[in-house]
Amino acid sequence: MKNNLIVLFVFLGQCQLLTAQTNGEKIIMGTVFSNTVKLEGISVINCTNKMMAVTDKEGCFSIQAKQGDILNFSGIDYKYLQKYVYKHEFNSGIMEVYMTFNSIELDEVIVNKNANITAENLGIIPRGQIKFTPQERRLYSNSGGIQGLYSFLSGERETLKMNVEIEKKELLLKKLEYMFNDKYYTKTLKIPEELIKGFQYYCVEDSEFVKSLNVKNKTMSMFLMTNLAFVYNQNRTEKTE
Repeated sequence: MKNNLIVLFVFLGQCQLLTAQTNGEKIIMGTVFSNTVKLEGISVINCTNKMMAVTDKEGCFSIQAKQGDILNFSGIDYKYLQKYVYKHEFNSGIMEVYMTFNSIELDEVIVNKNANITAENLGIIPRGQIKFTPQERRLYSNSGGIQGLYSFLSGERETLKMNVEIEKKELLLKKLEYMFNDKYYTKTLKIPEELIKGFQYYCVEDSEFVKSLNVKNKTMSMFLMTNLAFVYNQNRTEKTE
């Protein structure tokens, strides 16, 4: 009887060990594609542990996850995507993700001199109506009723809020791409080409700079970027010494 109990305890211990190994997190290496194009700047969020990553120029990312976790993928011009970490992906530690370009097809384009004719001016929609971004709509739709309660209790609401903030930064980064070319960063601000994307992320973390972008004050943006570049380059030099 004693020997049987020992065998039982050993068996249970092995089961617990296997369960712990299965539930344990590890680093997953992934690549994000659209057709055959590798996508840079795609935000990746693990809904379970709230960890975040961003894809590099080769579309690659690494994030800590376990089997069954849900990963959120979002990026400008691409449809929002949620993906499970499947068993074979967890075991191999490798994942490939395919996103769809969010194209808008127009049946016909008409050049109209009466540009002031809008849905608001025609009375189709009320004036001053709040316009939500895709992630803001997702957050708003999960804010009320039973769905809102479930979203709050499950922690999904915090993830949705995080997605809204990420989306805002992505829109700001898109503005930067249109306002300044790479030459401005390398020649004027003395930012190495391979660090331009990192410097842009650094800029959109500054509240004053964000304010200048939102009001489309390019002169102020350039002034603030000069100061930010000085500090960024100084910190970068100190780290390499």
